[in-house]
Amino acid sequence: MKKKVRFFQSVNFKIALTIILILVISIQIIGAYFIRGLERSMIDNFKSSMNTQAETISGTVSTYLSQQDSDQEDINNEIQRILDSSESPDILEMRVVDEKGIIRATTNVNDRSSIGKKSIDSYIDQYEDKNFAAVDETTGERVLINIRLVQSAGEVVVGTLYIRSDLEKQYQEISNIAVIFVTATLLAIAIAIVVSVLIAHSITQPIGEMQEQALRIARGDYSHKVEINAKDELGQLAESFNQLAERIEETQEAMEAERNRLDSVLTHMTDGVVATDRRGKVITINEMALSLLSLKQEDAIGQSILTLFQLDEEYSLRSLLENTKEMLIERPSPVPHVQDLILRVDFSMIRRESGFISGLVAVLHDVTEQEKTEQERRDFVSNVSHELRTPLTSMRSYLEALEDGAWKDPEIAPHFLQVTLEETDRMIRMINDLLNLSKMDSGNAQMQMELVNFNNLVNFVLDRFDMMVTSQDKDYQIKREFTKRDLWLEIDTDRLIQVIDNIMNNAIKYSPDGGTITVRLIETHNHIILSITDEGMGIPRKDLNKIFDRFYRVDKARARQQGGTGLGLAISREVLKAHGGSIWVESRENQGSTFYVSLPYEPYEEEWWE
Repeated sequence: MKKKVRFFQSVNFKIALTIILILVISIQIIGAYFIRGLERSMIDNFKSSMNTQAETISGTVSTYLSQQDSDQEDINNEIQRILDSSESPDILEMRVVDEKGIIRATTNVNDRSSIGKKSIDSYIDQYEDKNFAAVDETTGERVLINIRLVQSAGEVVVGTLYIRSDLEKQYQEISNIAVIFVTATLLAIAIAIVVSVLIAHSITQPIGEMQEQALRIARGDYSHKVEINAKDELGQLAESFNQLAERIEETQEAMEAERNRLDSVLTHMTDGVVATDRRGKVITINEMALSLLSLKQEDAIGQSILTLFQLDEEYSLRSLLENTKEMLIERPSPVPHVQDLILRVDFSMIRRESGFISGLVAVLHDVTEQEKTEQERRDFVSNVSHELRTPLTSMRSYLEALEDGAWKDPEIAPHFLQVTLEETDRMIRMINDLLNLSKMDSGNAQMQMELVNFNNLVNFVLDRFDMMVTSQDKDYQIKREFTKRDLWLEIDTDRLIQVIDNIMNNAIKYSPDGGTITVRLIETHNHIILSITDEGMGIPRKDLNKIFDRFYRVDKARARQQGGTGLGLAISREVLKAHGGSIWVESRENQGSTFYVSLPYEPYEEEWWE
């Protein structure tokens, strides 16, 4: 925002005042010297003129004053005539006094009666040449008194010439000239004010325009240019200012483009990024980091990175910079009922060219799945090793017993061989299941798709289990609740039979004697749902999300005793996933479980068959 400047504080006023003061001081100094010199020159010239005139008159008068034998009255008349003819506007009075002090002639018509009388002027009696300024007692004005001795041819003083001239007139002329000078000075000052204001305006206008341009640049407006109206230094400055504005605009655009590019990169990064200042306070955080840390931007900005990562009890900022390159941290998942996130944080220092550390950058990688996969891999290897070692250990024991002579016993040998064959079949089934899972994981499993009546397929499987009731140690009943409409699906028949077999086998294994297994088949808008409900022991809540994992068993001892591999439900899930379907379970402990199989379904109209 532009701050308003008062006129008396503005550059305009200061420049104009400076010019006027310089002019006034210069005129005053020049005027003082001029008036003083003029006064001296005019007075000196006036005195010189009066002295010359007095000398001339005295020389003329001396001829008559030297005639002692002539008629005195005639001489006085001649002297009077000489004085009258020599009178000028500057001379107020001329008087001739002889050597006896008798006034012989005067130009003062009011004092003609004093002719022939004794002069009473003391300074005339001194009989010496002199001139001096005095004040007229009658008028109070300044006069110049010239006294000139009148000498004969033999340089004998025969009288005195007295001239009183108007010196006040000279001073009045000097005063008139001073008034003219002052008037001219005032006029010059007025003109100087106008000129100085115009000059100041011509100087400050480009500066004001540059100030406006600077304010526009500060607001981010680079469209306006300073007008260049001259080729002087101000014009060059304005041109340089325009060039500077262009450079700033280009730099700003480049920085804005780079900032947008950086923001875009940070926004679309799959990893979280957190940047801090040299005190460890967060100054930049992208959306991914906010999502991973379950924070809002206003809560993260300005917070210590140690607090942000909950490391303030274990690390200081210095130790974090010196000793840590990466670490794993756990954060609660933003999705409810989902396992906590495992984040790998890579730290990097922001250094200037001087080596000064100006901040810290932390890159967050979500390695939850990697850690989960790695743990699953370790668990898988451990489980496979354990599952294979158990039957192998059992087989080795029986084979060692046979080797030690048990094969000779007709009652024990067949049993030992039967157990060995069962364990061998169990390992073969496990390896085949692992191979099938591997193929499905890699996408190499070949699906033999065909259009079948799914109602009939389920009934076919259940009919087999009905036939097996008599051969089982358990007594159970299968209850069927099917939709009346025929449901035709394009599926891999063998694999879907395997899925239903796995679920039914589990229902039978974990159901009590005399239990009922309810099988329902319903149709929704675009799916069919097959549900199998048993009345068994149920599944604890903590195990519900894990029963589809490989080798996972709720009751490991019982499952292994009944010959399970721990891969049936995992295979079922992969088979249904390959069909675009899904499988899930609902269970309450000691009350039974319900497994649901969902497959995509598109009803076929009768016209399609026609």
